[in-house]
Amino acid sequence: MFTAREKLLIAGLFLSKFDRDGLAILGFESFTEAFNTIALSLKARPASLKNYRDEFDPLFSNPRRGWHKRPMREYCKVLYERYGHLTLGEFTQFLKPLIFQLPMVEGLESEEVEDEASDASGSFAKRLITGAAAEGYFEKIFPEIDTFHNCALTNTTAFGCGFDFKINRPKEAPYFVVEVKGLRAASGNVLLTEKEHRVASRLRDRYFLFVARHFAEKPFHTIYRDPLACGLNLSRTERTVITVNWTIPITA
Repeated sequence: MFTAREKLLIAGLFLSKFDRDGLAILGFESFTEAFNTIALSLKARPASLKNYRDEFDPLFSNPRRGWHKRPMREYCKVLYERYGHLTLGEFTQFLKPLIFQLPMVEGLESEEVEDEASDASGSFAKRLITGAAAEGYFEKIFPEIDTFHNCALTNTTAFGCGFDFKINRPKEAPYFVVEVKGLRAASGNVLLTEKEHRVASRLRDRYFLFVARHFAEKPFHTIYRDPLACGLNLSRTERTVITVNWTIPITA
């Protein structure tokens, strides 16, 4: 198991060693986008990840000089000696599950890890922005939102209940719920699943859509209360999904 700081350090080592090639293979268009997305997905500050990348820069032939005027910290040396030899492909497959909060399974083939960390609908970066990074941004900004003042936050992302967070209000008032979405740019489309739409239609003004926007530059957010009735232009789409199953005969 790795601590949050170790994950940030490993990501910084990766970005320092592979530079633009590292950005490209993860699906990021700039270091700013990578810092915002990776750090917020780990509930950390983007500046911290930038500093960790700069810590390793003196070791590699990239355009930056990094923190070359002081000795490298010992814990950084340890991670460099352990992982600095990895190739781009090896390091990518090692890093993705750490950022995306996936379990590390001993002996798992790299293709299987890749399947968990990305899909045919978009890049790894897109998955982070619309998932872990957007949720991390919401948790970071939550105490500053006036509507939720003095409320307690519960992460429900693992429960599949049609929203990402439950907000318990003081004095036994009815709880609020928040569904979090993320956008790489300042504008774009977000999707509500059938379950999210159903829960939103039932809870009405207790249901909030929180959109974290512009991870490519400087993230900001917009909150929509009762998103089905607040003037947003919702359009229904349908698609057919083919599911493949395997039948195994069990004989006596």
